Amino acid sequence: MTAEPHAERPDPLWLDTDEQRAWRAYIDGNHRLMDRLNRDLQQAHGLSLAEYRILVLLSEAPDGSLRMSDLADGVLSSRSRLTHQIRRMEGASMVVRSSCAEDGRGVLATLTDEGRRRLTEAAPTHVAGVRRNLVDLLTRTQIRTLSEIFTKVEAAVDERCG
Repeated sequence: MTAEPHAERPDPLWLDTDEQRAWRAYIDGNHRLMDRLNRDLQQAHGLSLAEYRILVLLSEAPDGSLRMSDLADGVLSSRSRLTHQIRRMEGASMVVRSSCAEDGRGVLATLTDEGRRRLTEAAPTHVAGVRRNLVDLLTRTQIRTLSEIFTKVEAAVDERCG
């Protein structure tokens, strides 16, 4: 059964005790997990979690390059926020920007050797943090369930917003 969007209801459909507990556990746990992963990367490598995510996406692109608009979608960021982030990363020689050859209007972000080096150094720290603070706490069934839940959430949100 799919709940109707809040805007279509005259009164809110308040969360029951179990729903409220689950929602708050998710919000608090997610915030603490992201904060911990960010702090680990900052302390060990001088990278933010946002920078790490950008480096990962660029490293996975066939030629190490993505259009800025695609990169913004990939990191779930506004284009203006991503532009500032990329400018800082460019100053640290982790990425370079260039015009898109296909249409000349778009801008590409490209991973540099320095960016790849920083990613390679930071990846073990990040994976260890994810494992220590999430994966190793769960059973294999819980991991599959977590994946199913957030795949479903992402699809529903994309469908409503897209």
